[in-house]
Amino acid sequence: MTLVIRPARAADADALWAILEPTIRAGETYALAADMGRDDALAYWLGGDRETFVAEADGEAVGTYFLRANQAGGGAHVANGGYMTAPWAAGRGVARAMCAHSLDRARDRGFRAMQFNFVVASNARAVRLWRHLGFAEVGRLPLAFRRPDGEYVDALVMYRAL
Repeated sequence: MTLVIRPARAADADALWAILEPTIRAGETYALAADMGRDDALAYWLGGDRETFVAEADGEAVGTYFLRANQAGGGAHVANGGYMTAPWAAGRGVARAMCAHSLDRARDRGFRAMQFNFVVASNARAVRLWRHLGFAEVGRLPLAFRRPDGEYVDALVMYRAL
């Protein structure tokens, strides 16, 4: 599969929603309301404080990510990102390619590090991938995430220098 990663455009709204909705509705990996509507989800994902990208395979959107400063002011040199892969494209290297792209883009923008503030510890695939890409667990938030089944699990803070 050959991926093309490009900036998101307004015309991508339907394709983005097709990727975002299943992850939001599942409620397993993002601290977003599972009943979040399309307009609110797109406003969040395409917010003015972030740069959003689309990963395409054969012209079809199979993933998306955003990149932003993790904090303002004295923390603005550390990047933050969010990534979602279409369910039908899981396990095909989309998240890995998007993360690699985001690390390059963050360097190009002058960020000195990347931090993920809230990685749900039960999201084993993401935790494994982020570790493989050089992120270290620098914090653990005990029982900070409530899964849809009511179970509370830890969230991780993960970080790597650029």
